[in-house]
Amino acid sequence: MTADFSLAGQVALVTGASSGLGRTFAGFLADAGAKVVLGARRAEKCAEAAAELGDAAFPVALDVTDADSIELALDAAENALGPVTLLINNAGTVTNRALVDTPPEEWRQVIDTNLTGCFLVTRAVARRMIAAETGGRIVNVSSMLGQTPTGQVHAYSASKAGINQLTRTSALELARHGISVNALAPGYIQTDLNTDFLNGPAGERIVKRVPQRRFGQIADLEGVLLLLSSPAGSYMTGEIITVDGGLSLSGM
Repeated sequence: MTADFSLAGQVALVTGASSGLGRTFAGFLADAGAKVVLGARRAEKCAEAAAELGDAAFPVALDVTDADSIELALDAAENALGPVTLLINNAGTVTNRALVDTPPEEWRQVIDTNLTGCFLVTRAVARRMIAAETGGRIVNVSSMLGQTPTGQVHAYSASKAGINQLTRTSALELARHGISVNALAPGYIQTDLNTDFLNGPAGERIVKRVPQRRFGQIADLEGVLLLLSSPAGSYMTGEIITVDGGLSLSGM
């Protein structure tokens, strides 16, 4: 096999890395050889995670909705580990409410964090990659709900659909600079944050619609994340890779 899945020599920034998927993604990347910058508003949680990963990890305070915060975080990351060559846009939030009951401020919070935040961090990192002529990889964390509609999560679904198009348009513009942009679109992945929900009555109804008849585990995302981050996936750009056990094929 000639495919290269090593991330040795890479500096990866993971947003939303204080908990959940982001924290685990940081571990995947570190295991593959990358130096990892863990960024989130809860800087103390990032520091805890970085301490577990060792000297090749560095925590930064990062608010993805604030352009100044992003620049400060990138400055700190470069001083500590070097220029970022791999970005995982993972920061996100969700609300669960009927359309007619959703207040505008709640809509704006989700769109600002998930979609505008992805844009702002992508813009900042891409500018630095271009200036340094390093090339690089950007992986946006989308969702199957960006392509398959369901109720009660209007802002979240709209933000993820926007991320899909942002992925494609960014890929088109940045390819000439040696920067690839792809997206990972998970389905229902079991984490500490949603275990009670997925093990409850709602989860029992949902899993019956999953053709594989199970929810995903975080480990199910590792291979795709490493493909999109490593030299093995160097000829891929503008792609949205869905990992959902086939749920989007059967509809919600």
